[in-house]
Amino acid sequence: MKAVVVGSGGWGTALSMVLCDNGHDVTLWSHDPAKAAEMAKTRENSKLKGVRLPDSLKISGDLDCLKGAELVISATPSFAVRETGKKIAPYLTPETVLVSVSKGIERDTNLRMSQILTEVTGNICKVATLSGPSHAEEVSIRMPTGCVSACPDLKVARLVQDAFMNDYFRVYTSEDIVGVELSAAMKNVVALACGVCDGMGYQDNTKALLMTRAMAELTRLGEKLGGTRQTFGGLAGMGDLIVTCTSMHSRNLHAGMLIGRGKSVEDAKTEVGQVVEGINALPAACHLAKKYKVEMPIVQAVEAILDGKLEAR
Repeated sequence: MKAVVVGSGGWGTALSMVLCDNGHDVTLWSHDPAKAAEMAKTRENSKLKGVRLPDSLKISGDLDCLKGAELVISATPSFAVRETGKKIAPYLTPETVLVSVSKGIERDTNLRMSQILTEVTGNICKVATLSGPSHAEEVSIRMPTGCVSACPDLKVARLVQDAFMNDYFRVYTSEDIVGVELSAAMKNVVALACGVCDGMGYQDNTKALLMTRAMAELTRLGEKLGGTRQTFGGLAGMGDLIVTCTSMHSRNLHAGMLIGRGKSVEDAKTEVGQVVEGINALPAACHLAKKYKVEMPIVQAVEAILDGKLEAR
């Protein structure tokens, strides 16, 4: 299968390696031609230091690499999904399967990533999502990992499952794309909260309390928006929440820790040095909670802290 991964960050690169391991014809596209050329020359991505890229992986800065692709993976940061989706739209056909692997909710519109892609591509092809507890750093060195492929059309979810599944990357399927995408976006907000607690010196009991009660909030909202309770208790929900709230690979946890230690939001973002998706998703989470009259005190407290209305402690 010809596959193109759009977005050369750590996650896009790791997924392109999984597809290469499975014998697909894979191209990794970068919006920066100079970065593409550098990766092609060194066979390394600076986001995954020490990991050699497969010789079979093609790397390009030219969107023409999308011509004839049967599987296209959208792996840009959430804020760039709309812009990049518009760029790739002319290359898609009704036979293409488009897979969103970005985690977030768009500011202002409150749309999920698959909804944005469907909108900007004119609904020309099927859109699925792939999500779960999956740090790129670990997938790239073939650590056992599990994700969920979700699409209202279960045949499409299974096609994505077949493309990615191997002996270290296990993929389950679901029709609940709403629950899977909301879990992916909202857990980053909870990771900020857990990081704040870590930064203030609280330990395991506090984090377990916070994570469990936060998941109750996310499930309430998810059900209001059409997701299923089972999704939030599974790999895409609680599984992703655990890994994001407990691992130092987590940018959201790291940013929260810095805020808990007294740093400003802007200083925390600068020190982390990468996109902190929880900060981007927070306004949408609060807006949706208000719109659907869902009680979400933890999420609202994070908003108050980041807006400077409350001291973290």
